[in-house]
Amino acid sequence: MNGSQTENRKMLSELSCEELKSFYSCELKRLEDYRAKGLKLDMSRGKPGPEQLDLSNEMLTHCLDGDHISENGVDCRNYGVLDGIYEAKRLFMPMIGVGRYEIIIGGNSSLQLMYDTIARAMLLGVKGSPKPWSMCKRVKWLCPAPGYDRHFAICEAFGIEMITVPMRSDGPDMDMVERLVSEDEDIKGIWCVPMYANPTGAVYSDEVVRRFAALKPKAPDFRIFWDNAYCVHHLTEERVTILNILEECKKTGSQDMPLIFASTSKISFPGGGISAIGASEENIEFMKQQMSFQIIGYDKLNQLRHARFFKDFDGILRQMDKHRAILKPKFDLVISALEGELRPLGIGDWSNPKGGYFVSYNGPRGTAKRIVSLCADAGVKLTSAGAAFPYGIDPEDSNIRIAPTFPSLEELDAAMKVFCTAARVAACEALLNK
Repeated sequence: MNGSQTENRKMLSELSCEELKSFYSCELKRLEDYRAKGLKLDMSRGKPGPEQLDLSNEMLTHCLDGDHISENGVDCRNYGVLDGIYEAKRLFMPMIGVGRYEIIIGGNSSLQLMYDTIARAMLLGVKGSPKPWSMCKRVKWLCPAPGYDRHFAICEAFGIEMITVPMRSDGPDMDMVERLVSEDEDIKGIWCVPMYANPTGAVYSDEVVRRFAALKPKAPDFRIFWDNAYCVHHLTEERVTILNILEECKKTGSQDMPLIFASTSKISFPGGGISAIGASEENIEFMKQQMSFQIIGYDKLNQLRHARFFKDFDGILRQMDKHRAILKPKFDLVISALEGELRPLGIGDWSNPKGGYFVSYNGPRGTAKRIVSLCADAGVKLTSAGAAFPYGIDPEDSNIRIAPTFPSLEELDAAMKVFCTAARVAACEALLNK
């Protein structure tokens, strides 16, 4: 087991006090040895690795070759076409499950689309708002957790009060969601990552999606922010699918509730992709009217590059098969390390996702911050403990998001050796301090 003292196969909790102290002393020495190596490894964000970025390099060379006219005659060098050229829409429509008039193509970041959507809601309201949200006494938001830290940061930036909702293996605690939105008109929205959720990898069940569509919020301008960031980011040959939230909402007459976001940030280039927001046709028209004062049109040349490079949605799926070939060994390495180094000792549990960009680790209560600190001292930077919870506060201090995608396999192997050693040290300390 990489030299760790797990050969005896005893769980830490079964060790005598003297055995535990001896084990702890050896693990501290091992961590000091790693520190002496001067590692500088960053696993703090879910970034594509260089090999993944190389997959789209051709987009930068011959996709346009001087031809900047879209198939319906739009000169993509010029102003106009706020909602995006049709070729780009065609890439996203099957990805997020919307029609031609139910989508706007944005810039390189879906996070920017989400931020801007909330900013406009605060200043101007959304379709059906009695008044702009900033004029309400309070604005609250439901935040399934563990969840995406940048979602929570947007709420903090606008002074929106966050309410934590427990995240299950098949989606948020819908009993709690239904109760809260039906009782409190200050609740204006909820964050959702329905496919391979960040960081747990959870996939929303059909029942959860239908319950979202059947919500009866007290606020007439309640919105479901459906961040479908990982909808094609499979790690197995199974292409997992979920119910179409917009179509389910149409069945219940609540088609204005969902706002669906996606991008090619982890398909082509994070710094040069394209994004999309999907919604009911009425919502799209309302948003276009608001956006017309903000921007004349997003980067249509980049939209055209993407359309010509991928050609269609099947082209995106083929590209993601190439991404999977690069990423699957990295995730296998992480899971293998956790299973081999921590499972025999009974230290923590973790997700084994079928897609997405993260592994969610839950250590013994009160150890997450200590693990992150020990790793940082040994040259391995992780996402801050508690980042996956509103206000950065994990009540159990146990959750850590592991991001395996950016490092090379060799770097990742070294990082996981440090991580598992730090987890053993922190677990020992938790037992010795009882």
